[in-house]
Amino acid sequence: MGWSLNLGKILGIDVKIHLTFFLLLIWFGFIYYSQGGLNAAVQGLLFIVLLFVCVLLHEYGHALAARRYGIATKDITLLPIGGVARLQRMPDKPSQELVVALAGPAVNVVIALLLFMTLLVSGQQNFSAAQLADPNSGLLQRLFITNIWLILFNLVPAFPMDGGRVLRSLLAMRLPYAQATQTAATIGQGMAFLFGFLGLFYNPLLIIIAFFIFLGASQEAAVATMRDAMKDMPVSAAMVTEFRTLTPHATLDDAVEALLQTSQHEFPVVDPSGVRGILTRDSLIAALRKDGPQTPVSQVMTTNLPTVRASEPFEEAFRLMEEHKVLPVVGEHGQLVGLLTAENIGEMMRVNSARKR
Repeated sequence: MGWSLNLGKILGIDVKIHLTFFLLLIWFGFIYYSQGGLNAAVQGLLFIVLLFVCVLLHEYGHALAARRYGIATKDITLLPIGGVARLQRMPDKPSQELVVALAGPAVNVVIALLLFMTLLVSGQQNFSAAQLADPNSGLLQRLFITNIWLILFNLVPAFPMDGGRVLRSLLAMRLPYAQATQTAATIGQGMAFLFGFLGLFYNPLLIIIAFFIFLGASQEAAVATMRDAMKDMPVSAAMVTEFRTLTPHATLDDAVEALLQTSQHEFPVVDPSGVRGILTRDSLIAALRKDGPQTPVSQVMTTNLPTVRASEPFEEAFRLMEEHKVLPVVGEHGQLVGLLTAENIGEMMRVNSARKR
């Protein structure tokens, strides 16, 4: 994700923080300072930082549960609106998705229980939601209340929250995956309209939340529909067969010429031994600015891309497409015969949708 700083690896997973997070700290610091001075600002910012530590642990719940099923996590990014754990793919079985979806809120349950026990032992048993807005309230009390809200909010049955995936996994135990996703997405969109309506009268923040819920539900439904429509197709039915290739010794200037003469955004780099890599338009433009037009494409191309066979089921290739935007397609003898690109698959979906109508 762009505009993110890499904080390092924890348990083999890159942890990143989006630069806009610091704008959030500045904003809250100003609010707390205006309410209670320097001490309130320090206490308030400490609360925000600890809150996002809870969010990070929540995302690690998802990541470690997914690792149990052989699914790696690319990275975890902290945003002003929460955290995002980028899994390489979604679990294959509904029961696995259910475990992965519930693992995040389960972490918050554990945190809330530990905080509650600590508050009981220390005699701080009186707390309410109103304390969240008071910078002078106890830090542990506010963290406890916030974790309760995180549990409840994340279990709302709507994408992209965990509750939407919980609902989809439960439905998928009895219904086809695409139908379960569509049903869960419809419920999520209904929740979005409800939040938007309430936001008009109570809190404008609910309107923003409604927008993200509606968008997340629509995206999940579109992906599920695409997977269902192409379930019985071979890769050869979805691949691009007319394309230009480059040699490893070609320069970026040669690649620019190919880019301008065709509508391609990705160019396979091949030699007699087979596919060596893929040069994307974004990589080409970035390297032109940095290294110059005479740079060999072999220094810029993306390497170690997996290949798929033209005869394989598209559903298997789709799992790889969740991680890579373009995949080389090879024939029975390993020769390059096509490309799978996100753009071409999207166009194919629009055509199929128009034919059905």
